[in-house]
Amino acid sequence: MLLTGSQILIECLKEQGVDTVFGYPGGAVLNIYDELYKHSNEIRHILTSHEQGASHAADGYARSTGKVGVCIATSGPGATNLVTGIATAYMDSVPLVAITGNVGSSLLGKDSFQEVDITGITMPITKHNYIVKDVEKLAGVIRRAFEIAQTGRPGPVLIDIAKDVTANRAEYEYAAPKPILRQTDTIREEDIEEALAMIREATRPVIFVGGGAVISEADQELKEFADKVDAPVTDSLMGKGAFDGRAERYTGMLGMHGTKASNYAVTNCDLLITVGARFSDRVTSDASKFANGARVLQLDVDPAEINKNIITNSSIIGDVKEILTRLNERIEPCEHREWMEYVKELKHKYPLSYHPDQLTGPYIVEKLYEITNGEAIITTEVGQHQMWAAQFYKYSRPRTFLTSGGLGTMGYGLGASIGAKVANPDKIVCNIAGDGCFRMNMNEIATATRSNIPIIQIVFNNHVLGMVRQWQTLFYGQRYSYTTLNDSVDFVKLAEAMGAKAYRITKKEEVEPVLREAIALNAPVVLDCIIDSDDKVWPMVAPGAAIENVFSEEDL
Repeated sequence: MLLTGSQILIECLKEQGVDTVFGYPGGAVLNIYDELYKHSNEIRHILTSHEQGASHAADGYARSTGKVGVCIATSGPGATNLVTGIATAYMDSVPLVAITGNVGSSLLGKDSFQEVDITGITMPITKHNYIVKDVEKLAGVIRRAFEIAQTGRPGPVLIDIAKDVTANRAEYEYAAPKPILRQTDTIREEDIEEALAMIREATRPVIFVGGGAVISEADQELKEFADKVDAPVTDSLMGKGAFDGRAERYTGMLGMHGTKASNYAVTNCDLLITVGARFSDRVTSDASKFANGARVLQLDVDPAEINKNIITNSSIIGDVKEILTRLNERIEPCEHREWMEYVKELKHKYPLSYHPDQLTGPYIVEKLYEITNGEAIITTEVGQHQMWAAQFYKYSRPRTFLTSGGLGTMGYGLGASIGAKVANPDKIVCNIAGDGCFRMNMNEIATATRSNIPIIQIVFNNHVLGMVRQWQTLFYGQRYSYTTLNDSVDFVKLAEAMGAKAYRITKKEEVEPVLREAIALNAPVVLDCIIDSDDKVWPMVAPGAAIENVFSEEDL
């Protein structure tokens, strides 16, 4: 059947099972938006307040479901406004397809109005990208983009389409999507055997879980594996929810703001089994002193991650769910009673804590966990509030904690919460932000109210850039260079002006009733929570120090 490029795009999106796209229209994508209008009963379009919000919403949709998130922007500044969101998805291995319009083919390369080389700009932050100048190639490119975004280690793909391509016609024929298979051909028998031998020989094993275990949805296999190895389990920021945060084996997060129990356990272990983690510098700190007494076994789908940051003794390349399944079939149950007792004592001796006599971020997070029974999807921005959300909310399932772990994108969480709520309408979705981060993309509250997306936006308002101030306090002689936000901005009035319900919380006893009311409203809500400017995230490892040198407030 003979269709325009815009019609072919819509039909290909339907082929891929796309039910929602996030975007912002403009001249170069007018033909596409005209077709979206005609298919609004099949594909829901969420109009965001800014293109960056669209990319983050598509990211949140993808992280919370495992499906490909889709965003659309026009040429020039519309396309460049997606760049931060694409980079965020790239760093955290999120399957995303970003569709941009460009000027007509005859105008390319002539500095035409709103022309930009978006494929050149995004080349380092996409798995692959395309510019389509021939309508005959459009369907194949779209299908291939979705396949690439999901295959192996997921990631973003960009499709830039010249405007004349969206109007030109070509033959279209339906094609069912290719099944996305787990990567298993790289799992070698000799690597499995070596891993089993290392596990048998270990007396002090630790399992370190990263985002790859979430992506592969290996939570059940991971639990079985941990029980058979009889090892404590720690995780990275991206690994939250892959292993039950309420479990006795769980020791908390690892690294710069990890627990003392996790940092000491990894420092003293003799085998570190790493499942889908890339050894970020925020985990390892001084890499030369990281787990020096341990042999390292790394399980990862991406061979580029092996020996990149930490030298391994052995590795298995492939989908970690499949790797764990094969190991579980052959592993002999181990017993490490003395080691597990040692780790249990570490947990007892060094619990997470906070000041009990004032309103704090950790208190609010704990109350949120209690009221939601740990069933909410939590998104965050980046900073102190992000660490408190990771430390004090217990994540028991994958895809319930969405945060920018690799790029550290302030302004990510609000858009992501919108995408997550659209994808999971029956879930409570809360975005936890600091006041500095909230300022970045708070215009997306208008998106939530316009489309009636009932997210709860919690702002930890300390009137400073909290994490930067913490570093300035500890390492820069209390020189607070441009990190104080004492001004007349009123988040309650701002939220109300954008159509949301808003509350200000100033004391502990207000937290529970306001949270319960916000949940019951089932509408966009903003909570402005006033906390102390000098609250800090503990424990902490100083930049460049070994993780065993983790310290808390009482250590100072």
